[in-house]
Parts: sequence; C-alpha cells; structure tokens
Amino acid sequence: MENQLLSSHLKLHLIVLIYGFTAILGKLITLPAIQLVWYRMFIALISFYLFLKWKNTDFSVSRNQFLKLFGIGIIIAVHWIAFFGAIKIANISVALGCFATITLFTSILEPFFFKKRINLLEVIIGLLIIAGLYLIFRFETRYSAGILVALAAAFLGGLFSVLNKKMVHHHKASVISFYEMLGGLSFISVYQLFASWGKAPLSIPSIPDLIYLLILGIICTAYAFAVQVNVMKHLSAYIVVLTINLEPVYGIIMAWFLFGETEHMTQGFYVGTSIIIISVLGFPIFHFYKRKKLRQQIML
Repeated sequence: MENQLLSSHLKLHLIVLIYGFTAILGKLITLPAIQLVWYRMFIALISFYLFLKWKNTDFSVSRNQFLKLFGIGIIIAVHWIAFFGAIKIANISVALGCFATITLFTSILEPFFFKKRINLLEVIIGLLIIAGLYLIFRFETRYSAGILVALAAAFLGGLFSVLNKKMVHHHKASVISFYEMLGGLSFISVYQLFASWGKAPLSIPSIPDLIYLLILGIICTAYAFAVQVNVMKHLSAYIVVLTINLEPVYGIIMAWFLFGETEHMTQGFYVGTSIIIISVLGFPIFHFYKRKKLRQQIML
C-alpha cells in the first residue's frame, strides 16, 4: 500500500512537470498560436479516440450533451490560443505567473453556475491574488499585452473547469475530452478556412516542430490526462489539486534554466508571482485542515 502511494505521488509530480513543460513547448514551437493549438487538438483527438477504442469505452452521447461538450471544446481552444499567445507575446514566466489566477476566476464563476454563496475566504484569497497582479503589472509594463492575454487565458480556463464540473456527472472524463477536442478542432478549422481565404489554412510544421507537437499532443495532453485519472484512484482530490497548483512553479523554474536571460524578470515580478502562488496553495491547505478539525469535533 505504501509503495502504491509513493508511486502515485511520484507519477502526480511527473504529470505536473509535464504540464509545466507544455509552456516550454509553446515557446519552442515556431508556429502561430492558433495553428499550434489546431495541431495539438488534432493529435489529442486521435489519441483519445484510440484510447477509448482500446478500453472498449462506449462514447455515445445525447444530442444535447454533444452540443454542450462541443461548445466547451471551443472555449478550451480559445483558452489554449490565448495561453500560447501570451507566451509568444511576452514569455513563459509572465504567462504562467498570470495563469495562476485561474483559481481566482474559478472562485468567482463557481458560485454563479452552481448557485453557491460567495465564500469570504475566497474573496480574501482573490484580493491577495489581485495584489500580486498589481505588482506584476507595475514592474513588468513592457509585458502588459502578454499579461492581459494570459489573464484572458486564466479566465477561460476557470470557465471551462467550472463547466466541465457539471459534465463529469454524466460521462467519463475521457469521453468528455474526446468531444471537447472535436469541438475545439472544428471551430479552429472553420475559422482558419475563412481567415486564410485563398491561402493555405495551415503551415506544414518543420521536423523539430512536428516532434514538439507530437510530444505536446500525445504526452502533455492525452498521456498526462490518463495518468492523472489513474493516480486519483489512490490519492485524494485535495492532494491532486494542491500538487497541480505547482505547475507555474515548475514551469517558471524550467524556463529560467532553459532560456536564461529572456526569462529573467524584475524582483517585483517574483514577489507578485509568489503572492499569487502562495495564495493559490494556501487556499486548499486551509480547507483541508478546516475539514480535518471539523471531523475531529464530530468524532468527539
């Protein structure tokens, strides 16, 4: 049992490392963000299809559910385009630092969609995150456009996370992901056909880009998803969410070592990012100990 738990923890940290590496690939791939996302979703769609066939999973859904998943897929596509766009406009550190605000947007959107009361603690965490953002904006004015695009990516990430939460009660996560990839891919395909009228809608990727795209689509998307689902059989949702929140930390550290000077930021940026990440990590920790204390009181 202990070996299984240790193995699951190591796998989870590997997945978070892979998620952080997604941003690295976004900088290495020379294709425009929208084409990068098209290829990622295409490769992921094929991977999920093969996975579902391999597992003999029934992925039939009702028309209503299909339309909802298709729509969420469009949100995911725009979210990824904004995320990779922020990396190309600014850099990895800015994109990941601001992307950590996804917790703030989720805490705002969740009460709206699930008719829940706004939690005072979530408001306080939100104010701390805003303070961190203020420092980033103040000291990194040269990256203002990238910061705004990264915040848009975080908002859309929070939105599709909340919408997905409503869908997981109806279908397996792999089935949900398959139809969402289909929706996002279809949306980008139609957009590219009209936007590039008279020209080729997609560029043929170079050999290095093709290798990076295969890693992005197969390992960073389909494989990471499959392993994350597997470790959730042995670890609590709290541990999984808390560890995944370390993605910006891993990504920024990797970027700093891999790209050197282009990822070196001002002290104000690191202070602001630290405030955001500490707030994001502190939120589930507080809830965990609060629930633990409540259970102890009930037992007494």
